[in-house]
Amino acid sequence: MTTGTRAVSVSALVLVLALGGYATADAYDVVPGILTLDPVAADPAPFPQAPGAILPDEIVPALGDVDASAPVPDADDVQSLVDRFAADPRLGDDAHVGVVVADRLTGEVLAEHDASTAREPASTAKLVTAVAALGTLDASTTLTTSVVRGPGDQVVLVGGGDMMLGPDEGDAGVVNGRAGLGDLARAAAKQLRLVGLTEVTLRVDDTLFTGPRTSPGWDEGDLAMGYVAPVTALAVKIGATKDGLEYPPRSADPTLAAAKIFAQRLTEAGITVQGAPVRGAAPAGATVLASVSSAPLPEIVEFFLESSDNTITEAVSRLVAIDQKLPATFDGATQAVLQAVTRLGVDTSGAQLTDASGLASGSHLRPTTLLGLVQLVLDPAHPELRPIAVGMPVGGLTGTLSPRYQKSQARGLVRAKTGSLSGVRGLAGSVVDASGRQLEFAILVAYPKDLWPTPVLLAIDDLVTALHTPTPT
Repeated sequence: MTTGTRAVSVSALVLVLALGGYATADAYDVVPGILTLDPVAADPAPFPQAPGAILPDEIVPALGDVDASAPVPDADDVQSLVDRFAADPRLGDDAHVGVVVADRLTGEVLAEHDASTAREPASTAKLVTAVAALGTLDASTTLTTSVVRGPGDQVVLVGGGDMMLGPDEGDAGVVNGRAGLGDLARAAAKQLRLVGLTEVTLRVDDTLFTGPRTSPGWDEGDLAMGYVAPVTALAVKIGATKDGLEYPPRSADPTLAAAKIFAQRLTEAGITVQGAPVRGAAPAGATVLASVSSAPLPEIVEFFLESSDNTITEAVSRLVAIDQKLPATFDGATQAVLQAVTRLGVDTSGAQLTDASGLASGSHLRPTTLLGLVQLVLDPAHPELRPIAVGMPVGGLTGTLSPRYQKSQARGLVRAKTGSLSGVRGLAGSVVDASGRQLEFAILVAYPKDLWPTPVLLAIDDLVTALHTPTPT
C-alpha cells in the first residue's frame, strides 16, 4: 500500500469514527442533532378555546318590555279602589290623602284623589334628586378623592364629594367602600418617598361643599339616631362610627374623622404625620400625588334609592348644584334639582324642597309631580334614567320594600320609592297587574302623628296589591 493510499484510508477511518462518535453524542443529546434516545413525546393538547369565543348566556333584562296587548283596567274599577283607600279608617280620622294612578303605555290617568295638592313627600322626594342627577350629569361620573402637595412638608387630602370611602382597601364589589383611604395613603406614600419626604403635616380640603353641614329642618334625633350625617365633601362609610348597624351613630365631623384615618394609614405606610390634621384649602394647581375614585354615579343613585340613604342623596344633589353653577348648599342643591327635572319636562308646580332627601320638614310635592317623575324614569326615550327604575326597591325582595308585600300577590311586581316620616307615609312607582299591564302610581298620606304607622302602611300596600288585580275591560 502506498503512502498516499494509507493516508486516505487513515483519514476515512478517522472520519467514520468521528461521525460515529457524533451520532452517539447526538443520541444522548450531548450535541445538537436529529437523533435522541428520549421517549417519543405525546401529542400536544389541543389549543384552548378562548373564553371570549364562547357564546354568552342570554341576558335577561331586569325590566322586561311592557305587553302592549294586555288589556287596560277599567278606570271606574280603579277609581273605586282609590276612593275606598281614601276613606280607609286605618288612615285615621284626620288623614289627608293624595293618590294618582295612570296606565304606563298610554299615560292615561285612570284614577285620582286630591292629586294636585302639594303635601309632605318624605323620602319619595329622593326621586327628584335621582332624576336630576342622571338626567343632567354624565353617567361615567365618579367622585375623586386625591392627595396633593402643599408648601414645604405639607400634603392636602382633597374631598371630591365621596362620602363612602373605605377605611383601608377599596372594594370593587360594593358601592359603600369602593374607594379606599388605605389605597390612597399607600400610593401617596410611594410618591413622597421618591422625593425623599418621610415626614409631613396634613391638611384636609372639604371646600367643594359649602354652607351648613346639617339642615335646620332636621330634628336633633335624626342625627342622634343615625338617620343622617353632616354633609361634607369626604367621609368614611357615610360618617358611621360603628359597623354592622342599619342606622349607626355618625361622626359629628366626618371630614376630620376621615383625615385622621388617612393620617393613620400614611403612618402605617412609613410616612410620619406631624401633629393632628387640620382644615385647609389645597393650593391652586398643586401636584397630585395619588387619587382614588368612587363607584360611577348610576350605582350611587341606585344605592341611595334602594337604601333610602339621606346623606348620600344630599351629597349627590350638591353635584347637580355644582354642575348648574349654583352654591353646593342645601338651598342651592334643592333649587338645582327642581330646575333640572323641570327642564326634563316634569310639572313641578307647587313644589318646595327644604332638603334634597325628604328628611327635613317643610317640603311639599304633588302626587302628580311624583307621577311625572315615575313616567319619565320608565320612558324608553330616557335610557339614562333606567338605573332609577332598576334601583327602586322591589316589593318583598329588595331595599326598603323587602319586608313588605311578603304575602301579597304583587310580590316582586312592585317597584317603588318609599317615604316615611312621623305622620307621613308615601309610595311612588309602578306595579304590573295580573294581565301584564303596567300601572304607575303615586300615594302620599299625612295622618295624625300619634297614630301607629303600621295600619297606614298596610292600607297603602293593600291598595297597590288591589291595583295588581283590577278587573280589565
